[in-house]
Amino acid sequence: MSTKVLAEQRSGHQHLSSQRWRKPLGWIGWVVVVTSAPVWVPGLGSSRKNDSERTHTVTRGDLWVTVTEEGVLESADNTEIKCKVRGESTVIWVIESGSYVKPGDELVRLETLAIEEAISERTKYSHWSRSAAERSAADVARAELATSEYLEGRYRTELMTLEKDLTLAQSDQLTAQNMLAHTETMARRGYVSDLDVEEGTHWRTRAALHVDLTKKRIEVLEQYTKAMELVTLKGNLNEARARHAANVERAKMDETRRVLAVEELGYCVMKAERTGLVIYPSLAAWKKAPEIEEGATVHRNQTLLLMPDLSKMQVEIGIHESLVDRIKPGLAARITLPDKTLDGEVTSVAAVTSPAGWWTGNAVKYDTVIKLPPVSGLKPGMSAEVEVLVDRHENVLLIPVGAVLQIAEGNFCWVKTAGGVNQRRPLQLGDTDDAFIVVKAGLEEGDEVLLDPLASVAEAQALALMPVNPARSRAPVNREADHVD
Repeated sequence: MSTKVLAEQRSGHQHLSSQRWRKPLGWIGWVVVVTSAPVWVPGLGSSRKNDSERTHTVTRGDLWVTVTEEGVLESADNTEIKCKVRGESTVIWVIESGSYVKPGDELVRLETLAIEEAISERTKYSHWSRSAAERSAADVARAELATSEYLEGRYRTELMTLEKDLTLAQSDQLTAQNMLAHTETMARRGYVSDLDVEEGTHWRTRAALHVDLTKKRIEVLEQYTKAMELVTLKGNLNEARARHAANVERAKMDETRRVLAVEELGYCVMKAERTGLVIYPSLAAWKKAPEIEEGATVHRNQTLLLMPDLSKMQVEIGIHESLVDRIKPGLAARITLPDKTLDGEVTSVAAVTSPAGWWTGNAVKYDTVIKLPPVSGLKPGMSAEVEVLVDRHENVLLIPVGAVLQIAEGNFCWVKTAGGVNQRRPLQLGDTDDAFIVVKAGLEEGDEVLLDPLASVAEAQALALMPVNPARSRAPVNREADHVD
């Protein structure tokens, strides 16, 4: 029995293409059929020739190549509710995910005991440091006055005292000189003894030494003592200023810490700033429990809740590394939701792959974002099946995947000739989906090809059993080259 399979005609391309667009087609790739089980080609008519040989008539049609992946809805614009408390904090209450809130509604409450203790400690330190700053400010003021007090007070008083002593010493010196002259005159007349003259000489010398000493004391005061005292006073002033600056800074930091602790106490209760839906952040694939729950430990800048913009929804899917080169921004996509089907568009493809692990089946995939139109009723977390239209080939020769044998020498099919002989044809193939392949060369429209040639053609079975690379299998083994030290 022979079967003739009708391909879609040019006039009916749009109808059949839309049927394929609605059907998930899975992975794109070459399919090599190595089983003798019958191959059914969906959507095509056929007629039997015999039980072992079924055929398909090659026709022209449209081929839509798609990639289908599973994903979940999420918002492209989320208002993040983050923890603003430093260090680690414990969640004592959190609103249920999926709740609708209005401005002022409580979302999260954190443990406040540690912060309240910190406020008490910081308040005490703030008072201490402010007291020290006030004392050091008084010390600076005294040090600034000390210079003026010395220059206008002690220095001038001491200088005036020495100048007075110098005047008195000079007066005593003049008196001693006069007395000595009188004594000498009296001694020459015989009225006083030589001892009186010696005593007068002694007092004159003593008065002269007192004058010299007073002058030297004035010189030391003006040239050394004054300078040394000014340096000391300046150093004391600088020390007082530095100590005061340190106390002021310490007081400022202690006050800042106290104020920050008070602010963080307010951050322990997080409230909604606008009306909307509240959801938990997406759970990492390798985790089994949510990060936000009562008793959980959170840290600063951690995103605790999300308030998504439901008018800007998207789906993020993972594209296998073998297909990512064909996925580009701008490609059309069909998104199937539990209750509706939407048309979307690829907006971005990650340049770096996501980490692979047991949660992804150890498959390497690239995150791809599909933008959805604004539709009411969409919620984050809804499951979605995304079918991305990779390419569309119009009015091309199509052959069923089951009619092609792929081996190391190339791609082949077997054509039923008019004499009933199965003739092998080499093929140049193009794009494919899970049912048909585009034929670039090797066949013509109207050719009748065998479906599943491995089931009935001995030549196909022999070719399939040939080594993948006969030349390599016959090559001698170079054990010296294969040896690794």
